[in-house]
Amino acid sequence: MTTIPPANTPVIIGVGQVQQRIDDPSQAEDATALMAQALRAAAQDAGATNDPIASAGVLAVVNTLSWRYGDSARIVADRLGIAPRRVVTPMGGNSPQSLVNSASQRILRGELDCALLVGGETWRSRMRARKHGIDLTWPKVDPEVLEQEPPETWGHDLQMSNPEETELGLVMPVQVYPMFETAIRAARGVTPEQHIADVGRMWSAFSKVAEQNPNAWLRTSLSGDEITTPSSSNRMVGYPYTKAMNSNNDVDMAAAVIICSAAHAEALGVPIERWVFPHSGADCHEHPFISDRDDFARTPAVELGGRQALELAGVTIDDIAHLDLYSCFPSAVQLGAKSLGIDPYNESRPLTQTGGLSFAGGPWNEYVMHSIATMVETLRNDPGSTGLVWANGGFVTKHAFGVYSTTPPAQEFRHAEPQDEIDALPRAGWADAAEASTDTTTHVEAYTVMHGKSSEPETAWAAIRLADGRRTFGKSDDPSLLTHLLVGEHVGEVVHVSPDHSFEPVN
Repeated sequence: MTTIPPANTPVIIGVGQVQQRIDDPSQAEDATALMAQALRAAAQDAGATNDPIASAGVLAVVNTLSWRYGDSARIVADRLGIAPRRVVTPMGGNSPQSLVNSASQRILRGELDCALLVGGETWRSRMRARKHGIDLTWPKVDPEVLEQEPPETWGHDLQMSNPEETELGLVMPVQVYPMFETAIRAARGVTPEQHIADVGRMWSAFSKVAEQNPNAWLRTSLSGDEITTPSSSNRMVGYPYTKAMNSNNDVDMAAAVIICSAAHAEALGVPIERWVFPHSGADCHEHPFISDRDDFARTPAVELGGRQALELAGVTIDDIAHLDLYSCFPSAVQLGAKSLGIDPYNESRPLTQTGGLSFAGGPWNEYVMHSIATMVETLRNDPGSTGLVWANGGFVTKHAFGVYSTTPPAQEFRHAEPQDEIDALPRAGWADAAEASTDTTTHVEAYTVMHGKSSEPETAWAAIRLADGRRTFGKSDDPSLLTHLLVGEHVGEVVHVSPDHSFEPVN
């Protein structure tokens, strides 16, 4: 690149990632301290002659779960000695990419020169403190100050469970993603043994990427069999997922991205070889309640949002050299890959830049800030190539996409939000269990068996479809049913649903 792009072109100039590995939680720093460290690392990474932190007009922080700060952005700003506009996000793993999309649009419109985007979690230290009865003295913003000077919010909250799902207790990703897995398996038409072998190889490839990533939390590659076979150190969590197939939130991590206009980057004295350009972005979501999803083996919002992000950047999925697909659980990767036109079991390109949430670390809503930071480093090392980041929140619910390159975009940054088109797509709809109990054709659409910490099966969950296409959920702790569901394929099996949501096969 030899020419400077238009002055209002958004460009990422610096990225930073930090970890904290302290076993004594009383000595651990909180997440806002790690965020400040990550931002300082990003400023150093930019190689600027002038400090980009001091010149930032916005400090945006991904919503944290480790501690209730009240206003985490205020605390990070105080740690850095700056007073920019303060922004926080709603909940959701899509938030980091959505922040890049929002900042890029504001820069393009001339509303913003420079933004500091950051997220961090210290869940590992928080859980150890709770286990040992240690009272942490991490900072909080005074409620009166928060009421008088609240931060801005970029993005919108989305209710992702309906009252019936909530009352039934179906509210956790660890319950839902393995059900998606069995639906994907059935849609493929392969045996459970073949499918888990394919998924194991895919997840093994993620662990190999983490092994080479200096910022990954776990840097030991595992074979497919080591990942998918339950053991004393790798218990079954929600069939067919072992611990190694679940997001690893037992981490203390933070990551930061500094984004500004091309004119501001030039004024800061950032060497042009450090610049990475967002070419396009998209934000959208599936039908919020899983009861309404038309098909558990498809993610139409990824199909539409991903396609539009690529089209706006003037590329196809085959033009993308570097991918980072959201990877909280294997089913998310498979759904996203299929929707983007990628075969997740045979793709030659790595599907992750970091190693994914199981191995690189899964710091709740903040993980994709690490994806973006790592993608920036990858693209700098492969000038002229193009990368795609897909971020996800909820139950493969909320999506954000970003296309990046060291080459300036041929057109200005463009953004899509195809929500109206998605909202018009078919919905399954909720059926009360009492109604389902009178339907003689109710059949299993997807299922899982949740296991306890001792690896014993405890609760079976099943998505069950009625003859009219509506969906209800079954729940049971019957030992014979648990044993039944752990062997063979049961998608398509006719079951009887009782008014209390318990269910059993129809012999």
